[in-house]
Amino acid sequence: MELGLEGRIVVVTGASRGIGFACASAFLQEGAKVVMVSRDPDRLGIAVARLHSVSDFPPQAVVADLTRPEDAKRVADEVLERFGAPDVLINSAGAAKRTLPENLEAAAWRLAMEAKYLPYIHAMDALLPAMAAEGHGSVVNIIGMGGKVAVPYHLPGGAANAALMLASVGLASVYGPRGVRVNAINPGATMTERVEEALTLEAKLRGQTRDEVLREGQAKVPLRRYASADDIAQVAVFLASDRASYVTGAIVPMDGGLTAVI
Repeated sequence: MELGLEGRIVVVTGASRGIGFACASAFLQEGAKVVMVSRDPDRLGIAVARLHSVSDFPPQAVVADLTRPEDAKRVADEVLERFGAPDVLINSAGAAKRTLPENLEAAAWRLAMEAKYLPYIHAMDALLPAMAAEGHGSVVNIIGMGGKVAVPYHLPGGAANAALMLASVGLASVYGPRGVRVNAINPGATMTERVEEALTLEAKLRGQTRDEVLREGQAKVPLRRYASADDIAQVAVFLASDRASYVTGAIVPMDGGLTAVI
């Protein structure tokens, strides 16, 4: 299927690892010009090097801490100066620390919003106006099922995810008349470093081994496995493409059918 992404300017936040890295790779394979954003210069350098030969347009790197709005604005300024207005923004930067229920306090809730919610908001605040000025663009926010399903060790992060879902559909309504689509993906358990952390915490909570928790978790999923980062990236690529030109304000669950809700 021709997705029409060749030559498009794609900004991927959180691109140095996990789902963000998989998204950067997938867009490069479609012939897009990819700007990879991460706050960790060492990880970002390694990630860019790994993807350097994927396409004729080697990925570009911008180091930025998107918890700070001034860094998000700098990213936007660099993209506009070097490439022009972006066509696509993939938000995958930021992750709230998982916290056991007995350790919950006010600071944990605040830090979760600062770690997960604000990086996405700052990136959109910085880049959406340029897209709207051109009359086209697409945003895909990689959020998480924790915003729909309360998990005891992920309540602050889940609250940040729920807020991001509302922001996504709200901005889709605001920017739709200006030619910009905003959608979101809610991955369930995806085999990244974050899930490894979650497996360790849940094993501690339940008094089991990591492998026992993994086997039991996968057995509950109708598809009998956890997602790969590339599974998520392929849907992000579709949502960002012209093939999804009438899709906006959508929240796409990707948990292998685990959460049977409408």
